[in-house]
Amino acid sequence: MSNEDLMGKNSDTYANIFTFMGYPLSRELNDDVDAVVMGVPYDLAVSARPGTRYGPTGIRQASSQLRWEHKRWPYTFELAEKLKVIDYGDISFDLGKHDQMVDNVISHATKVLSAGKMLLTFGGDHFVTLPLLRAAHKQYGKMALLHFDAHTDNETGFEGHYHGSMFHHAPIEGLIDSDKTIQVGIRTEYEYDTHPFEVLNGSWANDHSVDEIVERIRQRVGELPIYLSLDIDCLDPAYAPGTGTPVAGGLTSDKVLQIIRGLKGLNIVAMDVMEVAPAYDHADITSLAAATISLEMLYMIAASK
Repeated sequence: MSNEDLMGKNSDTYANIFTFMGYPLSRELNDDVDAVVMGVPYDLAVSARPGTRYGPTGIRQASSQLRWEHKRWPYTFELAEKLKVIDYGDISFDLGKHDQMVDNVISHATKVLSAGKMLLTFGGDHFVTLPLLRAAHKQYGKMALLHFDAHTDNETGFEGHYHGSMFHHAPIEGLIDSDKTIQVGIRTEYEYDTHPFEVLNGSWANDHSVDEIVERIRQRVGELPIYLSLDIDCLDPAYAPGTGTPVAGGLTSDKVLQIIRGLKGLNIVAMDVMEVAPAYDHADITSLAAATISLEMLYMIAASK
């Protein structure tokens, strides 16, 4: 049975919604594939509420509400015209074996990226971004990091698996260039005087235009390969209640979508959407926001081609 037969050529909302946007479930990285969606259902590195292990499934399920619109507004093309996408499924690991999860994520992400495919990963807690950065570094070298979040995730003193310290370790490991890294939406405490990255905090981002934010991002990242990481708690809890560490004062979903739209043409090499915890959600608000942002990321990449 072909993927088209299984998924249904015109299947929009109700049938076979176990992949993102109804894309073929496959691990074949042939010339017909441009981008790969991959899930990592891991949440053993959280500091607050667990539940992001269900994030990849929640995002995929919510994406069924987006499948009817074949040309996403405001784009004038169908995504498949410019970008062929598959859903790689989830990365598995034995329960409690953190290092196995890390190794498996690096192995599969390396396989995808070394084949020249764009990788979009659904978490899972944000610690998962660290092994993803390690895989991307193998292919692209030191990168700029564009990070949307309520937290800087740059805490020191945590050497193990912890979702608040990945971006402390990433520059130490040489994965990202601190001088080319920028964080958007931050609204929790950090070491203001010694922080290594540029921060556009939540209040600043809410008070300034999308064009001003995009210009600051472009000035900061330059021409380096860019890893784009979005923690869903960058959004205000009004738009994303289903997450482990919600913080009031965040961005609207519309503003984040507009910012992503404005990134067209940047050298983005890999992306992720993290920290969706559907159990704390209402009416799939957070999962739908994450699915919509993820689809916007793919359209932005397609529009850049």
